[in-house]
Amino acid sequence: MPVSPSPDALAPGAPRPAWTSTRSLVLAGIGVVAFTAALLLAWHSADTLLLIFAGILFAVFLDGLTHYLGRVVPLGHGFRLAIVSVLLTVMVLGMVGLGGATVAGQAQRLGETLREQSGTVKSWLDARGVDTRFLDFGKLKDAAAQGGGAQGGAAEEERPKGPSLPSPGTLLSGAGSVLGQASTVALAVFGAIGNVFIVVVLGLFVAAEPRTYRDGFLRFVPSRQRTHAASVADDIGITLRHWLFGQLVVMAAIFVCVWLGLTLVGIDGSLILGLQAGLLCFIPTIGALVAGIIIVLASLASGLKGVVAGMAVYLLVQTLESYVLTPFVQKRALDIPPATLFAGQILLGVLFGLWGVALALPLMAVVKVLLDRLYIEDTLGEDAG
Repeated sequence: MPVSPSPDALAPGAPRPAWTSTRSLVLAGIGVVAFTAALLLAWHSADTLLLIFAGILFAVFLDGLTHYLGRVVPLGHGFRLAIVSVLLTVMVLGMVGLGGATVAGQAQRLGETLREQSGTVKSWLDARGVDTRFLDFGKLKDAAAQGGGAQGGAAEEERPKGPSLPSPGTLLSGAGSVLGQASTVALAVFGAIGNVFIVVVLGLFVAAEPRTYRDGFLRFVPSRQRTHAASVADDIGITLRHWLFGQLVVMAAIFVCVWLGLTLVGIDGSLILGLQAGLLCFIPTIGALVAGIIIVLASLASGLKGVVAGMAVYLLVQTLESYVLTPFVQKRALDIPPATLFAGQILLGVLFGLWGVALALPLMAVVKVLLDRLYIEDTLGEDAG
């Protein structure tokens, strides 16, 4: 019959029994292995986790609209969410129906202009001794994929002249090339549609019963800390809501200002240029830089005056956004220094690619709330404000 340790052996200051040390060591090892496995799983499924986070952001957007509608319409949460969903659907379909053809036409012309002006810039750099062979990577790849090359050209020279029927291998390789390109485009389109569908459906499900998912998450927290965890979770939700709606206001303002400014100076495709500038504003710093490059390339078609005018509009709008709109609109939501934000974008972009760059700011907002509440206030005992 096993003998239990005496009370004196468990008294403070007494040496701990061997079985207690072994048990603690085993539990610590299990914890380290479980934490490492969780990190590896998160690393290999980073794209999926970021897609889920995008769905949660959309749920925050829907829940915010539902919350603000409740101040005007005294209805239940489900009815208000249904009204918001219907209004958003009608607005999106109306925008596509009324302006879809215009946007598509301008997008096609903008694409052609960007290709032409990119070639012009490349020729200008070549004339001044700048090595631009890296810009020909796509052309070299296409040439290699044709299956010809130098040997193929020599073989064609050795063939007898005159009419001949194409070989079955040539037909099959050509068909395979066409089908390969078509399948790549189709997969890309279906992948994008699938991602949008996942984000929308997940956002609707979470926005329909937000407290259910919140309370379900809190059940994994020890009961003595559940109230504090609920307060932290609510702070994260409020911060994301304020940031998201503030960012939407800034994006809309950038779109309108760029559109009107480029229209006034006579730049072709001003609507699509304003739209891309507003959408890229969702990605701070890097998005603004990409939008500026696109505007400058599109302005090259209008000559030197067009470039100067396009640059002036872009710099004026960026100044308005950096020193007026963002500080005024986002002052309640998030206050992260620009250098910290840019470094976080680079880090998340290297780790997680485009998803990491696009969602860098909301992810950093969540991390900031966690550091403020759990480390600065709870651990250090200082005021995070």
